[in-house]
Amino acid sequence: MKKIHNSWVNHPGYNCFGCSPDNPHGLKMEFYEDGDDIVSIWRPTFDSQGWIGVLHGGIQAALADEISSWVIFRKLQTTGVTAKLEARYRKPIYISDDHITLRARLIMQRRNMVEIEVNIYNAADELCNTTNCVYFVETQESAVKNGFRHFELEE
Repeated sequence: MKKIHNSWVNHPGYNCFGCSPDNPHGLKMEFYEDGDDIVSIWRPTFDSQGWIGVLHGGIQAALADEISSWVIFRKLQTTGVTAKLEARYRKPIYISDDHITLRARLIMQRRNMVEIEVNIYNAADELCNTTNCVYFVETQESAVKNGFRHFELEE
């Protein structure tokens, strides 16, 4: 697995809830490429709970949505917006877990629409959540014109 360089860091105005390392209320996600998959290892916190001791379902959806955008950034070298997100919560994820693992991959692309599957595993590597995200994507030319920066692997 190789870490993906976040080319937005130090960009004026960058404060993404999902991936900015400087957003004090954000998720501070980092991403890695592992073959066809984009991977993130994330640590639940007390502030991310819904029911007592359980990771909030909305936080799980936000994690899935964010990693989906990074699949588009890295694999398609463009950007897009969420059109649809459908989560299947299979079992609870506990905030006492020292980490969870998200794995996402592109499963369908038709013109300007892509579908990404995200699987979220608890610290015991049990599948707890499967989310499908559909995105509208920009052409690479349009994305670059609108300020998109390419996402490369770190050395």
